[in-house]
Order: sequence, then C-alpha cells, then structure tokens
Amino acid sequence: MTQRDRDYSEKRDFIRMNIETAITLTQGDHCYEATCLDLSSTGMQVVAATDLQMGDKVQVHIPSEHSELKGLDAETEVVRVGQHEDGRQSLGLAILSMK
Repeated sequence: MTQRDRDYSEKRDFIRMNIETAITLTQGDHCYEATCLDLSSTGMQVVAATDLQMGDKVQVHIPSEHSELKGLDAETEVVRVGQHEDGRQSLGLAILSMK
C-alpha cells in the first residue's frame, strides 16, 4: 500500500479527534513541550519546537486531566514533517505501541 493509499484509507477508516492539548515528546535525553492537535487510533498531529526527522522514534506522553485515569503513553514514529515560519514543526506521528 502506498502512502497515498494509506492517507485515503485513514480518512475512511479512522476517526480523528480534535483535542488540542499540551503533551510531552521525548527522544533520547531530549524532552520537548508540544501541542497535540488531533488523535486517532493510529496516529496524531503535533506542533512542537523540535528538529525531528522522518523515521525518528519519539515517546509521547499525554497527561490525563482526571486523577482516576492514567494518561496516554505511546511509542511513535515521525511519518510527516512540516516547517512553520516561526521555526516550529508540524509532525505526523504514527503510533507504534501503547504502554
């Protein structure tokens, strides 16, 4: 399946939830504060001041606002990178596994 086929398939098969919430990205010893714009069962769109590249593996932590619920922790891979004029990156992250 090509990336274009996958993009089309995701639009049909996976609901994207607009969440716009603060998250933490961790790659090795580097931690970045970021904003998750949307989330689906297979990935997320994130904006952050990072210098990540396609294929980089990144740990994502989305905290819970409810004390009874654990936040989301996931291992992801960068599958799309866009540059903003202010130096931030728009990142497409594919979820590889949940912890």
